[in-house]
Amino acid sequence: MILTFGGVPLAGAQPAPPPLPPETVPANASLPDAYPQSWVFVHDLNTDSILDGRVAVVDVASGAANLKGQIRAAQFAAMVQSKSRGELYVAETFYSRLTRGERTDALTIYDPATLREKGEVVLPPKRYQVVTLPNTFRLTGDESRALVFNFTPAASVTVVDLIGRKVLGEVDLPGCSLVYPIGQQSFFTLCANGGLTAIKLDAGAGIAAQKDVAPFNDIDKDPMFMIPARAGATYYFATFNGNIRPIVGDEGRVSVQPAFSLLSADEDAQRWRPAGWQVVTADDAGRLYVLLRKGAKEGDHKSGGSRVRIVDPATHDHVLDIELQTDAGTIEVTHGPQPLLIAATITGDLDVYDAATGKLVRTIGDHIVHKAMIIQAVR
Repeated sequence: MILTFGGVPLAGAQPAPPPLPPETVPANASLPDAYPQSWVFVHDLNTDSILDGRVAVVDVASGAANLKGQIRAAQFAAMVQSKSRGELYVAETFYSRLTRGERTDALTIYDPATLREKGEVVLPPKRYQVVTLPNTFRLTGDESRALVFNFTPAASVTVVDLIGRKVLGEVDLPGCSLVYPIGQQSFFTLCANGGLTAIKLDAGAGIAAQKDVAPFNDIDKDPMFMIPARAGATYYFATFNGNIRPIVGDEGRVSVQPAFSLLSADEDAQRWRPAGWQVVTADDAGRLYVLLRKGAKEGDHKSGGSRVRIVDPATHDHVLDIELQTDAGTIEVTHGPQPLLIAATITGDLDVYDAATGKLVRTIGDHIVHKAMIIQAVR
């Protein structure tokens, strides 16, 4: 088509391009069934609108187009990835009138390629609603069952059959909280007296074996953070005063190992302390990464830190200190032979560091999330 004015062709007028083809609605891209190890799940509590929490799928190795997709994670939800089953699970809560009315708790099942819901299991309406903690919702070691922690304030765990897509039953946990899977069909839970209880499940939701461990967590003087790092069969808990407490788990039994300090005498005097929300993580080589804050005061344990210390837990040696460009409240490290350290900053960005050198690789901003509470590396 030639543009004209009063039937006279306009000087320099060019033919108009052909019209664009109609767009298919809805138009959805697909992700790979198996995500690359450079991707992470960033759980955004969305404190400005907790009803609309979400989990962002983020590629931290890319210089552009980092956000790959999002899934809903409503009302203080918790999320977990199943490697063997090729599914994503979210334990979440809904109300029939949005903020009131009939409550429904559900385990929602998502397809990782489309991020669409592919099913759900309705749960007893008692799921623990708390600022996001991974160990409110975990899978057993063989990934055949899900464990959902409840608090009414009576403590219990709902056991869900992921194969049959049904609730199997409930295990009471008087005086204890959260779930830390061990072995294939077992978990331990931390108790208010400073001890723990290890439970092996039977074929249903009953207890095949149970072992109580005497108090070791000094809750008054040096309590443990509740979000540990895991390397193989060992959980590593950081403490408020800068120690690491290893707990080794097997089927139905645990062994609490002696704690060791992260700090030199000078650092202890300067009051370097673990601080933040997700303060410790581990890479595939078993090295620990701990977020530290200088000059910490009473009550600073959630305030975030400026340094990440890398430690070999076998020798207790300090491998490297990474000085963060911006203080962070949550850290995670990707899987694979060349791990990346992700630090969720207090300004809302994700700073990505080369874990081998400590060099800042990139900052992922643009408000991909409102507030990154938990980061989980893709397995």
